[in-house]
Amino acid sequence: MSLPPATPSVPSPAAPLDAAVTEAAEEVHTARTLADSRPPSDEEILTVENLTVEFPTDDGLVKAVRGVDYTLHAREVLGIVGESGSGKSVSSMALMGLLPKNARVRGSIRYRGQELLTMRPREQRALRGRKIAMIFQDPMTSLNPVRSIGDQLAEAVLAHHLVPRRKALGRAREMLDLVGIPQPEKRLRAYPHEFSGGMRQRVMIAMAIINDPDIIIADEPTTALDVTVQAQILEKLLEVKDAVNAAILLITHDLGVIAGMAHRTLVMYAGKPVEIGGTDQVFYEPRMPYTAGLLGSIPSLEGERDARLRPITGTPPSLIHLPPGCPFSPRCPLATDICHEDEPAITDTGDAHYAACHHSDLLAEAEDATAFFKEGR
Repeated sequence: MSLPPATPSVPSPAAPLDAAVTEAAEEVHTARTLADSRPPSDEEILTVENLTVEFPTDDGLVKAVRGVDYTLHAREVLGIVGESGSGKSVSSMALMGLLPKNARVRGSIRYRGQELLTMRPREQRALRGRKIAMIFQDPMTSLNPVRSIGDQLAEAVLAHHLVPRRKALGRAREMLDLVGIPQPEKRLRAYPHEFSGGMRQRVMIAMAIINDPDIIIADEPTTALDVTVQAQILEKLLEVKDAVNAAILLITHDLGVIAGMAHRTLVMYAGKPVEIGGTDQVFYEPRMPYTAGLLGSIPSLEGERDARLRPITGTPPSLIHLPPGCPFSPRCPLATDICHEDEPAITDTGDAHYAACHHSDLLAEAEDATAFFKEGR
């Protein structure tokens, strides 16, 4: 039996949309930004002075961290950026007291006036995870694969509080709900391999904030995550910062993450701070050629489509055999004789913007500091 021919539909005249429908269509999700979160206070909760970390090896002494200085205020996000091997993670592990026994640590790390480097191991354990927490770089290797998520979160509570296990599991469920994991009651009984990479990172955030710490150290929290999940994780970090009233020490090599997340930025090279200041200052008015080189190596949506990237030539120096003078001088387009002879101290270039460079004035005068890294200059 043949079907009757289809009757072509005639479009009806456009009817006016209902006002409520129009309003709903105009609503778009706006991600939480740094400007939406609570601003930092004047209270200094962490002070790091002349922090130095060295590792003896068969080939020589590895100078992993050399004279790091910074302060962290309540509710502040301080971004630490630099190439691999610049000392970002080692400095944070020293803060947590998690370096191996052969590490030689000098300097001062004070949390609310308490010196952490002279604390006994028992005192450090009482502080670690309760007042200073850390989100590690790889959640899959940081979580125990043979224990449920609920057990691991509850353990973080029971390690610092004498509460019934049922109450600890209730706190774990609240944290999973806070970081945006659906069906938190059910997920407590799941194992790490049952979670995606983004969900595991949310679990690590939940574990870090479960005891309402004052400081959260986020070491490459968005590594190996796609852009969409990365944005969700960063937005969630800002939300939990306000929820538990914590400061964040954000360690990353991604300048895009720093631009949207940090109040201040610390740039490290060869184990030493080379520039520190407000994030806008560092990004728009760099005073250290290394910072300008990092900014110039990022692809831009503006300008010529066929424009080549401006990479920093060469490789970072060996931390065992550092070159004389400024460690960046072999790669720096502005290097002169003094750069190869004398390592510059970090000094104030104005408005609490510090840089370690003999030629910071040349960068201040340049219209585009990244232009020094153009081919042929």
